[in-house]
Amino acid sequence: MKLHLTRRYAFAAAHRLHSAQLSEEENRRLYGKCANPYGHGHNYHVEVTLSGPVDAATGMIANLAELDAFVGREVLDAFDHKNLNEEVPAFRSAVPTTENLCVEIFRRLCTFPAAHLERVRIEETGLNSFEYAGE
Repeated sequence: MKLHLTRRYAFAAAHRLHSAQLSEEENRRLYGKCANPYGHGHNYHVEVTLSGPVDAATGMIANLAELDAFVGREVLDAFDHKNLNEEVPAFRSAVPTTENLCVEIFRRLCTFPAAHLERVRIEETGLNSFEYAGE
Protein backbone atom coordinates (compact mmCIF):
# COMPACT_ATOMS: atom_id res chain seq x y z
CA MET A 1 0.00 0.00 0.00
CA LYS A 2 1.35 3.44 -1.00
CA LEU A 3 0.09 6.63 0.62
CA HIS A 4 0.92 10.30 0.32
CA LEU A 5 1.79 12.57 3.24
CA THR A 6 1.75 16.35 2.93
CA ARG A 7 3.27 18.55 5.61
CA ARG A 8 3.01 22.35 5.66
CA TYR A 9 5.75 24.78 6.74
CA ALA A 10 6.16 28.57 6.71
CA PHE A 11 9.01 31.03 6.50
CA ALA A 12 9.47 34.72 5.80
CA ALA A 13 12.09 35.98 3.36
CA ALA A 14 12.95 38.99 1.24
CA HIS A 15 14.06 39.09 -2.36
CA ARG A 16 14.50 41.35 -5.34
CA LEU A 17 13.53 40.16 -8.78
CA HIS A 18 16.31 41.39 -11.01
CA SER A 19 18.22 39.73 -13.82
CA ALA A 20 21.77 40.86 -14.55
CA GLN A 21 21.14 39.79 -18.15
CA LEU A 22 18.52 42.52 -18.58
CA SER A 23 18.71 46.31 -18.51
CA GLU A 24 17.25 48.25 -15.60
CA GLU A 25 14.36 49.28 -17.85
CA GLU A 26 13.70 45.67 -18.90
CA ASN A 27 13.82 44.52 -15.26
CA ARG A 28 11.31 47.22 -14.26
CA ARG A 29 9.05 46.33 -17.18
CA LEU A 30 9.21 42.59 -16.53
CA TYR A 31 9.17 42.46 -12.72
CA GLY A 32 7.36 45.73 -11.93
CA LYS A 33 7.42 46.67 -8.25
CA CYS A 34 9.21 43.39 -7.48
CA ALA A 35 12.33 44.91 -9.09
CA ASN A 36 12.54 47.50 -6.29
CA PRO A 37 16.27 47.91 -5.53
CA TYR A 38 15.53 47.56 -1.80
CA GLY A 39 13.63 44.29 -2.28
CA HIS A 40 10.40 43.18 -0.66
CA GLY A 41 9.27 40.27 1.48
CA HIS A 42 6.81 37.41 1.57
CA ASN A 43 5.44 35.02 4.13
CA TYR A 44 5.86 31.79 2.19
CA HIS A 45 3.86 28.64 2.87
CA VAL A 46 5.53 25.44 1.69
CA GLU A 47 3.85 22.07 1.30
CA VAL A 48 6.09 19.01 1.09
CA THR A 49 4.46 15.83 -0.22
CA LEU A 50 6.06 12.44 0.34
CA SER A 51 4.93 8.98 -0.68
CA GLY A 52 5.74 5.49 0.38
CA PRO A 53 4.44 2.35 1.96
CA VAL A 54 3.00 2.38 5.44
CA ASP A 55 5.49 0.78 7.80
CA ALA A 56 3.80 -2.19 9.49
CA ALA A 57 5.49 -1.55 12.82
CA THR A 58 4.92 2.23 13.07
CA GLY A 59 1.82 2.69 10.92
CA MET A 60 3.49 5.70 9.25
CA ILE A 61 5.05 6.63 5.91
CA ALA A 62 7.64 8.74 7.71
CA ASN A 63 8.26 9.98 11.22
CA LEU A 64 7.02 13.57 11.33
CA ALA A 65 9.65 14.59 13.87
CA GLU A 66 12.38 13.37 11.51
CA LEU A 67 10.76 15.13 8.55
CA ASP A 68 10.39 18.37 10.53
CA ALA A 69 14.04 18.26 11.59
CA PHE A 70 15.16 17.60 8.00
CA VAL A 71 13.02 20.42 6.54
CA GLY A 72 14.15 22.70 9.34
CA ARG A 73 17.81 22.06 8.64
CA GLU A 74 17.62 22.07 4.83
CA VAL A 75 15.01 24.81 4.23
CA LEU A 76 13.82 26.81 7.20
CA ASP A 77 17.27 27.49 8.68
CA ALA A 78 18.56 28.42 5.21
CA PHE A 79 15.70 30.71 4.12
CA ASP A 80 13.75 32.05 7.11
CA HIS A 81 14.27 35.77 7.66
CA LYS A 82 16.94 35.89 4.97
CA ASN A 83 17.50 38.06 1.93
CA LEU A 84 17.44 35.37 -0.74
CA ASN A 85 19.55 37.37 -3.20
CA GLU A 86 22.32 38.04 -0.71
CA GLU A 87 22.27 35.19 1.81
CA VAL A 88 21.41 32.07 -0.23
CA PRO A 89 24.25 31.01 -2.56
CA ALA A 90 21.87 29.44 -5.11
CA PHE A 91 20.36 32.88 -5.79
CA ARG A 92 23.55 34.81 -6.27
CA SER A 93 23.37 33.87 -9.96
CA ALA A 94 19.70 32.89 -10.36
CA VAL A 95 16.74 35.23 -10.02
CA PRO A 96 14.95 34.26 -6.79
CA THR A 97 11.51 33.91 -8.33
CA THR A 98 9.18 31.60 -6.48
CA GLU A 99 9.50 29.19 -9.39
CA ASN A 100 13.26 28.98 -8.79
CA LEU A 101 12.72 28.84 -5.03
CA CYS A 102 10.39 25.87 -5.50
CA VAL A 103 13.01 24.00 -7.55
CA GLU A 104 15.75 24.80 -5.02
CA ILE A 105 13.67 23.54 -2.10
CA PHE A 106 12.85 20.35 -4.00
CA ARG A 107 16.56 19.85 -4.70
CA ARG A 108 17.36 20.25 -1.00
CA LEU A 109 14.66 17.84 0.13
CA CYS A 110 14.98 15.05 -2.43
CA THR A 111 17.53 13.24 -0.25
CA PHE A 112 15.11 12.69 2.63
CA PRO A 113 15.81 9.03 3.39
CA ALA A 114 12.52 7.81 4.87
CA ALA A 115 10.13 8.38 1.94
CA HIS A 116 9.99 9.50 -1.69
CA LEU A 117 9.63 13.24 -2.29
CA GLU A 118 6.71 13.70 -4.68
CA ARG A 119 6.39 17.46 -4.89
CA VAL A 120 6.98 20.84 -3.32
CA ARG A 121 4.28 23.49 -3.47
CA ILE A 122 4.89 27.10 -2.42
CA GLU A 123 2.21 29.66 -1.81
CA GLU A 124 3.75 33.09 -2.24
CA THR A 125 0.54 35.08 -1.80
CA GLY A 126 -3.15 34.26 -1.63
CA LEU A 127 -3.17 34.60 -5.41
CA ASN A 128 0.08 32.83 -6.41
CA SER A 129 1.27 29.30 -5.81
CA PHE A 130 3.90 27.21 -7.56
CA GLU A 131 4.47 23.48 -7.61
CA TYR A 132 7.44 21.36 -8.67
CA ALA A 133 7.55 17.57 -8.90
CA GLY A 134 11.04 17.06 -10.26
CA GLU A 135 12.17 16.24 -13.75
